[in-house]
Amino acid sequence: MTKLTVTIITLNEAGHIRACLDAVRWADERLVVDSGSTDGTQELARAAGARVIERDWPGYSPQKNFAATQASHDWILSVDADERVTPELGAEIRELLTRGPEAAGYRVPRVTWHMGRWIRTTDWYPDRQLRLYDRRRATWPTRRVHESVTADGPVVDLKGEMQHFAYRDIGHHMQTMDRYTTLAADELHAAGRRAGLFDLTVHPWAAFMRNYLLRGGIRDGIPGFVISTMNAYYVFLKFAKLWAKGQGK
Repeated sequence: MTKLTVTIITLNEAGHIRACLDAVRWADERLVVDSGSTDGTQELARAAGARVIERDWPGYSPQKNFAATQASHDWILSVDADERVTPELGAEIRELLTRGPEAAGYRVPRVTWHMGRWIRTTDWYPDRQLRLYDRRRATWPTRRVHESVTADGPVVDLKGEMQHFAYRDIGHHMQTMDRYTTLAADELHAAGRRAGLFDLTVHPWAAFMRNYLLRGGIRDGIPGFVISTMNAYYVFLKFAKLWAKGQGK
């Protein structure tokens, strides 16, 4: 049977880490790489049976690559502290490991809990994430935000869901958007991209129509409308910050 290490990077995740680790208790190893938590995250992780390494924060991708290098096994399941591996996904992964994985990596559908419901519409679903991978054939390319694994070989989709508890409320959602759009604008600006009126007007409108109509946000009532609107605002804010950078502001 192929052995598996679950890797989790953390910073002040005391509210999430125990449930996250409990959901993958079946793994051969659970490794937490923490970047200086002050809320007891490390202690809670150790009490839950995880191996904990402390390391200064170098960015999302470098930290996840470091975690993979420190794992005891070549097969990695990368999970964020605010995510939960469902029993169905866990059983699917264990069955795969028993017979021996053949692909370089496996994507899992991720479903987000927000405004009192699981969101299975808009750009948020199925939101497939390549999280189960062979570290000998896959890595996290450097990105400032929305990092993802790139595999050198075939990638297969799994059926079991990963649950995502990304936001406490709409205020927390807005704070996260502000942080991520700054990182996204920085990355675009560093790549030589600039923003103009077209980006500020057409792209947000297109994002709303895609989320609300094409990807079914309308079926989720007011939460679907709110998420579609905020997804469009994310696009607007990203390009507004990019435009400001181009003006030296």
